[in-house]
Amino acid sequence: MSTREADRISAAEETLNTLFDISQLLNTGLDKETLATCVGLIEAGVNPEALAAVIQELRRESAAARSARSTTNGR
Repeated sequence: MSTREADRISAAEETLNTLFDISQLLNTGLDKETLATCVGLIEAGVNPEALAAVIQELRRESAAARSARSTTNGR
């Protein structure tokens, strides 16, 4: 691996770490892997607001499914 490529990878890792720190401060609930996926999608041209809306909807659906399971299991 060339020095230039190693520097690029190091800078990308540092950027992701900084974004993760900000994500934690904002209490987004995103882990590093999910955050990296989101960054990759945005870099590929996905609209950030649309991505945020999808994540929020997935969280709502997940919470509803958990609630339905707990209600069913509680009977």
